[in-house]
Amino acid sequence: MTERRAKSEQLKREKPAGKAKRKKRIQPRTWFFLFLGLFAASAVAAMGTYFFFVVNGTKLLLDNQDQFGMAQASIVYDSEGKEVSKLFVENREVVTLDQVPKLLQDAFIATEDRRFWEHQGVDVWSIGRALYKDILHRSAVEGGSTITQQLAKNIFFAVPEKTLFRKAKEASIALALERRYSKEQILEMYLNRIYFGSNGNGQSAWGIKSAVKMYFGKELGSSKPEDQLTLAEIATLAGLPKSPNGYSPFRNPERSKERRGTVLYLMAEQGLITEEQRKQAAEEELKLNSKPASRGTYAAYIDYVEDEALRLHNITPEELRMNGYRIYTALDTKAQQTMEQAFANDALFQKQTSGQTQKQEAGMVILDQKTGGIVAMAGGRDYSAKGFNRATAKRQPGSSFKPVVVYAPALETGNWHPYSKLEDKKQCYGNYCPENYNYRYQNEVDMFQAIRDSLNQPAVWLLNQIGVDRGMSFAEKLGIELDKSKDRNLAIALGGLTQGVSPLEMAQAYGAFANNGLQHRAHAILKIVDADGREVYKYNEKPKQVMSAKTAYYMTLMLQDVVTKGTGKGARFDRPVAGKTGSTQLDIKGLEKYYRDIWFVGYTPEWTAAVWLGFDKTDSKHYVNSDSGRAATLFKEVMSKALAGKPKSSFARPSGVPALNEPPSAVTDLTAEYDPQNRDVRLKWTPVGEAISYKVYRSGTGEGEQTPRLLSTTPVTELRDISVLENNTYTYYVVAFDTRTNLEAGKSNDAQVTVPAGGGIPGSPLPSVSPLPTPSGSESPDPSGSPTPKPNGSNKPGGGNGDGDGQNNGDGNGNGRGNGNGNGRGNGNGGGNRANPSPDSGSQPSDNGVLEQILPILPR
Repeated sequence: MTERRAKSEQLKREKPAGKAKRKKRIQPRTWFFLFLGLFAASAVAAMGTYFFFVVNGTKLLLDNQDQFGMAQASIVYDSEGKEVSKLFVENREVVTLDQVPKLLQDAFIATEDRRFWEHQGVDVWSIGRALYKDILHRSAVEGGSTITQQLAKNIFFAVPEKTLFRKAKEASIALALERRYSKEQILEMYLNRIYFGSNGNGQSAWGIKSAVKMYFGKELGSSKPEDQLTLAEIATLAGLPKSPNGYSPFRNPERSKERRGTVLYLMAEQGLITEEQRKQAAEEELKLNSKPASRGTYAAYIDYVEDEALRLHNITPEELRMNGYRIYTALDTKAQQTMEQAFANDALFQKQTSGQTQKQEAGMVILDQKTGGIVAMAGGRDYSAKGFNRATAKRQPGSSFKPVVVYAPALETGNWHPYSKLEDKKQCYGNYCPENYNYRYQNEVDMFQAIRDSLNQPAVWLLNQIGVDRGMSFAEKLGIELDKSKDRNLAIALGGLTQGVSPLEMAQAYGAFANNGLQHRAHAILKIVDADGREVYKYNEKPKQVMSAKTAYYMTLMLQDVVTKGTGKGARFDRPVAGKTGSTQLDIKGLEKYYRDIWFVGYTPEWTAAVWLGFDKTDSKHYVNSDSGRAATLFKEVMSKALAGKPKSSFARPSGVPALNEPPSAVTDLTAEYDPQNRDVRLKWTPVGEAISYKVYRSGTGEGEQTPRLLSTTPVTELRDISVLENNTYTYYVVAFDTRTNLEAGKSNDAQVTVPAGGGIPGSPLPSVSPLPTPSGSESPDPSGSPTPKPNGSNKPGGGNGDGDGQNNGDGNGNGRGNGNGNGRGNGNGGGNRANPSPDSGSQPSDNGVLEQILPILPR
C-alpha cells in the first residue's frame, strides 16, 4: 500500500509537463463590491474623522467659554465729552456688525476668505492648496485658514504655531464655531478680535474700531461725513491682518501701499469695485491720523481717575483695562495742556546747577469751585504714568495755611473783623517764639495788613486768642485732616504740620472761600458707564456750607489785597485774583535764609488753583533759593492762559452780607506845641471825616510814663494838655475811629514836645495810672464780644456858670468847667479846680485826674 502510493507519486513527478492551468479572472461584480467596500470604509473613516473633529471641537469650545470674552479698553472723556485717553490691556472697542460698512466687511472677506459664505468653517480647496505648497517646500509655509479658523486661533491659541496637529485643532474648533454661531456673528467676533498693528508711538490697536481711530482718526459707526472711510482706507485696513506691523502705514508706508494694491485687485476681481475705482484708490494719498494719542498724555490726571475709581467706586485698574467702561471727567483739556506746557518750560523753575542730581519739582491742581470738578492736574515736571504725583503728595504749607487755620475761623466767630487790631510784638508762647520774616514789629496791625504782609506774630497771637482747637476744627471742616495730638499747638498757625497738606487739599479748602462758603468735594469723575451702556456711577453729592458767606467774602477781600498790594503780586493778571503765598524755612545750618517749600494758593471767580514748588529730597545741595513769588508766577502763567477766552466776572458780594466798611483814614498831621504862657501843650490835627472821634495817646520820659497811655476820647481836633510836668519830653499820637462802625484807623504820626524847667506843673509827677489798653479799647479781646468796643462818651462844651450840671464834660469860657453829671467848679478864668475830681462816665481812663486836664480849645 505504501509502495503503491510512493510509485504513484513518483509517476506524477516524472510525468511530462502539459499545458499550464488557466487562472480564474476576477469578475466585474467582484470589483464592484471591492470598490464599494473601500468607499464605505472611506466614508466611515471620513465620517468618523468629521465626527471626531466636531466632537473634539465642541468639547474645546465648551471647556473654554471664558476665553470668548474680549478685553475692551475703557475710554476717558473730558468735560466736553471728547475722548482724551484709553485704559487697556488691549486697545479694543467692540462694535456690532451693523456699525461696520458693508464694503469694509466685503474687503476682509475678499482678501482673507473669499468662500466664507459657502464653507462650514474649513475650506477644503484652500487646505489642499496649502498642503501642496507645504509639500513642495518641505515645510509649513502657507496656511489655508478661513476667517473662522483665524478666529479660533485668536481665541484659543495665544502662541502662533504652524503644525498639522495645530491645524487640526483649529479646524475642529472652526467646525464647532460654525455649528454654534451664525456667519454674521463669526464675522463680527473676527473683526473685533484681531490685531491691527501699532502706530510707532506706543499705541496699538485690537479690533476694527480702534484700528480706524488709530490710523485715520475716524469714528467707526458715526454718521458724520468726516468719519466715512474712503476706499483706499478700507483696502489698507483689510490688508493688515496678514502682517499688522509689516503693513502698517505708519511704520512701513511703501509696503502698506503695495498691500493696499493687492487688496484692491482682489476686490475688483470679485466684482466689489470697478476697475476705475481700483486705480483711483491705489494712487490715493492716505491722510493718516496726524496726532495719534500717546499713553503719556495727561498722565497725572488719568492716574488720579484710576485711583478715584478704585477708592470711591471699587473699580480696580484691571477691571478698567478689561471691561470697556466709559469714564466722563471734569478735565478741561486746554487747562491741562497749558499746565503741562508750563511744567515743560525750564525758565519758570529754578535753574539746575552742575552739582545737583535733582531738578526743582512742582505739583499743581486747578478746581472749579462751583462744582468741585478737578479741571487739570500736574504731578511733576517729568511725570510718567503711575509715577509720584506731587499734586496729591503732602508738604508743609507755610503761611498759605494761615487763612485756613487762623483768619477764617477768627472771622467765623463773629468777634473779629478784617480791620480788627492784632498784636504785632516780638513775644514767646512758652517755648515757642515765632518771628516775622523781616524781624520788624509794629506793636499792632489790622488783619488786612497781617495777611497782606504775611506777618507771623499776629497770626500766632490771633490763633492763641481764638484757641487752637477752634482752628483745627475749622481746617478739618474744609477737608484737611490734622493729627489731633501732634498738631495741637500754635505752630500750625504758620503751617507747621505733622503730615503736611497736598496741593489738592489746599485747592479744595480755598475753593470754599471762592464759593461763598459752600464746598464741593474735589473729584475728577462725573459718571461711569459700563460696556452695555448702563450708568454705574454719577457724582451727585450736595455741597456743604463750611463757613458763612460773610466769612468767605471777607476772606476773599483780604486775599485780593495780598495779590494787589502784598506778597502775592506775582499772581496778578487781567482778572480778579485772590490768594496767599507760603514758604517753609530751610533748617540747614548756614542756609536758614532759603526754603524747603514755596506755595501759592489762589482763585479767580472761575477757578481755584494750588501750586507747590520744591525738591523731592531737600538737602544742602537741593533747596529753594527764591521766595514764594516764583510759585505765584507759575500760577499766573497757567491760569491766565487756561482762562483766556472765557467770560470774565468779579467777586460779587453775596446777598445778605453787609459791605465791608473801611476804617477812617489815619491822621497824618498831628502837631504838639508847648505854650509857655499857659504852661500846657496844645495838640492840633485836621479832621478825617464825618462822625469821627479820636483817641489821644501820650507817653513821656517821666517815671511810669514810658508806655503810651490813653488820655482822652474826643470828637474835636484841638486839645490842650495841662497835665504836663517840667523837665519832661512827651510823645503823642492819635487814632481816629468811626462812631457808626467802630472801625479804627491806624495810628497817626508821632508829635513830640519838651516841657522846660519851670514850665508845666511843678512838684512830683502825677500818680501812676492803669496800663495802656490796646487801641481797640481793651487789653485783650473778649471772646464773647467785639475786640474793638464802641467809643465812650466824648468831651463837649458844658453849659452854665460855675457849678455846671450837664451830662457831658463842659468847659466854661472863664466860668468854670462841668464834669460828668456836674460837680465842676468855676475858678476865675476857667482853668477848673483839679482837687477831688468826680469820675467821668463818658471818657476813658477816668481816674487820677488825667481827663480833667485835657481841655478842648473852644471856638472864639
